[in-house]
Amino acid sequence: MGIRDIHTPVLLDRCVELLAPALQHDGAILVDATLGMGGHSEAFLERLPNIRLIGLDRDTDALRIAGERLARFGDRVTLVHTVYDAIGEHADGASGILFDLGVSSLQLDEADRGFAYAKDAPLDMRMDQTSGITAAEVVATYSEGNLRRIFERYGEEKLAARYARAILHAREQAPLTRSGDLVDVLVAATPAAAQRAGHPAKRVFQALRIEVNRELSVLADAIPAAMDALEVGGRIVVMSYQSLEDRLVKQAFAAASSSTAPAGLPMELPEHAPRFRTLTKGAEQASEAERATNPRAIPVRLRAAERIRPALTPPAEARRREQRSTSA
Repeated sequence: MGIRDIHTPVLLDRCVELLAPALQHDGAILVDATLGMGGHSEAFLERLPNIRLIGLDRDTDALRIAGERLARFGDRVTLVHTVYDAIGEHADGASGILFDLGVSSLQLDEADRGFAYAKDAPLDMRMDQTSGITAAEVVATYSEGNLRRIFERYGEEKLAARYARAILHAREQAPLTRSGDLVDVLVAATPAAAQRAGHPAKRVFQALRIEVNRELSVLADAIPAAMDALEVGGRIVVMSYQSLEDRLVKQAFAAASSSTAPAGLPMELPEHAPRFRTLTKGAEQASEAERATNPRAIPVRLRAAERIRPALTPPAEARRREQRSTSA
């Protein structure tokens, strides 16, 4: 099975349409903050021969596959093993930035990664398998209260308390080291009526994945940093796959595209003017045709924005000034 057989980029043409106007000049840099297997990046490199690509990913398997896929573009491509909240270190002056959030096709399709509740595998769920705590460790060590908290917050799970109690009881009998072990516990703890509403493990697995990879805290740092890194006229596109991600993106875009002028001022001063304008009306969804042919496009929500004004004080300079005043 080849790369293209297992990976169909979501909303590919729309991403190109939104980002291409910012990538027309010579020396334009596109940062793919969630490179995955490189499907989106390959299309940009093919369609826009003047651009350079910086691809970021925390998953070493994804970087290897993308590296093979993009090798024909030579020195136009730079790949970096990092979590995308470090984007400020790699994207300064970028012309375009793309985020395709959530779990990747590679991670879902590789059964031994433990992301999919339908496939029995070691309970890992780390996007970067070289570091960090595994889902099995979370299940084995978190208190009942902490398990309930992450199931409620990250999974929006109504049966969070019930599932947390069931996990504590089960782990007293034997370790829960495989996804199948956890699924069995969750199914047994779910009333029959609730099971008819959807698979009992869906929201719990989402919550564990977000906790293991610190997805929301990383995203909360990454989006503002990415927006700060864009050149004037640069554009950012973000695709989210669940409401918690989309809410963070919506809030960041709204803050950057709104005036900060206090009410009652006779005129808006430059320091209060919006730095961005939004390019989409709310969050866009995939077409019915794409959702029918690519199920992973079903939950996607796309938002985009363009930088229209420079920061009056560059972020790095502002930080240095703050550090100097603190040490003085």
